[in-house]
Amino acid sequence: MKIIVLMKEVPDTYGERTLNLETGLAERGAGESVLDEIGERALELALSQTGSIEDLDITVMSMAPESAAATLRKALAMGASRLVHIADEKLAGADLGLTADVLSAAIRRAEWDLVIAGNLSTDGSGGVLPAMIAELLGVPYASALTSVNITADRVSGTRETDGGIMEVSAPLPAVISITERFPAARFPNFKGIMAAKKKPVETLTASDLGIDPESLDTPRSIMLAVSERPARSAGTKIIDEGDGGEKLAEFLVQNRLA
Repeated sequence: MKIIVLMKEVPDTYGERTLNLETGLAERGAGESVLDEIGERALELALSQTGSIEDLDITVMSMAPESAAATLRKALAMGASRLVHIADEKLAGADLGLTADVLSAAIRRAEWDLVIAGNLSTDGSGGVLPAMIAELLGVPYASALTSVNITADRVSGTRETDGGIMEVSAPLPAVISITERFPAARFPNFKGIMAAKKKPVETLTASDLGIDPESLDTPRSIMLAVSERPARSAGTKIIDEGDGGEKLAEFLVQNRLA
């Protein structure tokens, strides 16, 4: 079975994040960049199938700048079979629509049975990319799974909702996304780090995939304005001088909270 895991490089959540007010893009060079944790969990799910699935082959795929190559190699050290790195300066700042086009085109050119992704990235927090990719590929999509069972021709799992637990399944090929309910990823050991140096890495550009990032044939998202988040201001302080209840009630009414 051939599994593709979608991963991305993101700014470290513990570091300071800044937004370029001219370009509207995050200043990713300002701090440390790491593999998105939800992507690592998706890879851990794929790696956990070793032993239960015959001829398991795991490809990690990412659309990221050339500078992300070292970060992405961690996935190879964890145990992935190969890396497909889509690096193109013209894709800088790509919106979700263009990103989905690029990744789905890269998936089409590969042999695959199942695509595993995280349900929500920690930087953009779009939460729709796996669904868009499944739509473009024309395959079933099982979203936000909290447990997964993979067989030779089918994938199934559970999804938690406000009203209970939903059981879902789909025939392969398919796309699934998982939540943070899955175990954290393993740490690469020395053997894995050394083995990663010999594993194949394929670097592609948009033109290799037959995509023109500047084409207007497909509607794209357009950012109209961007601004810094307002500084946090002090809240209203109500001092009880015997009439605290009245002041509180008046405040609630004025702010339409009551």
